Amino acid sequence: MNWLDRYGYSLNLVSVLLWPLSLLFGTVVRLRRWLYQQGFGRNETFTVPLIVVGNITVGGTGKTPLVARLVELLREAGYQPGVISRGYGGQSAQWPRHVAADSDPLQVGDEPLLLAQRCRCPVVVGPDRIAAARALLATYPCNVIISDDGLQHYPLRRDIEIAVVDGFRRLGNAACLPAGPLREPPSRLRDVDFVVGNGAARGDEYLMCLRGDVGEFG
Repeated sequence: MNWLDRYGYSLNLVSVLLWPLSLLFGTVVRLRRWLYQQGFGRNETFTVPLIVVGNITVGGTGKTPLVARLVELLREAGYQPGVISRGYGGQSAQWPRHVAADSDPLQVGDEPLLLAQRCRCPVVVGPDRIAAARALLATYPCNVIISDDGLQHYPLRRDIEIAVVDGFRRLGNAACLPAGPLREPPSRLRDVDFVVGNGAARGDEYLMCLRGDVGEFG
């Protein structure tokens, strides 16, 4: 159990003591987003629609399985989707990197490799997602881009935002880092286009269920 699992999903003395820092963190991220919305930061639009699938909590919530399912649905609808990702965990000395089914996960990251193997669509990774999107469009005939994570990567202008929430753990103690697990305040979910509950859904959320092995998504 890591530190956030121990303290970030309940109200306890540690989270209470860290609450002032969380308030400061939340103020900073709100200000950063507002500045990008007002045009004070680098912000790039692409010639094809871009869908961001992300979350507001630290850790996994099921983004990558949802990206894989979206690729399938878009392809069935006649689109040619491509995926960009940060390549978290990849140790490549050069970015962006094109991911193939036989790429080294130590170089490109585990999740991008899984997407390349399952989806059989172009996947490009790199910490600079704008550069990754440019490389994707320059190399492949994609007419829609899906960003695996990147909800807080505001230089990447998006057409649709999808936030994935752990249906059971939800938002923990609802505090931003470091007192809680949130990268952005809970109010951020009101601004996205779709909220998807992984395993359980509330209110207007859309339900996502994983079934079978890792390769089967509902």
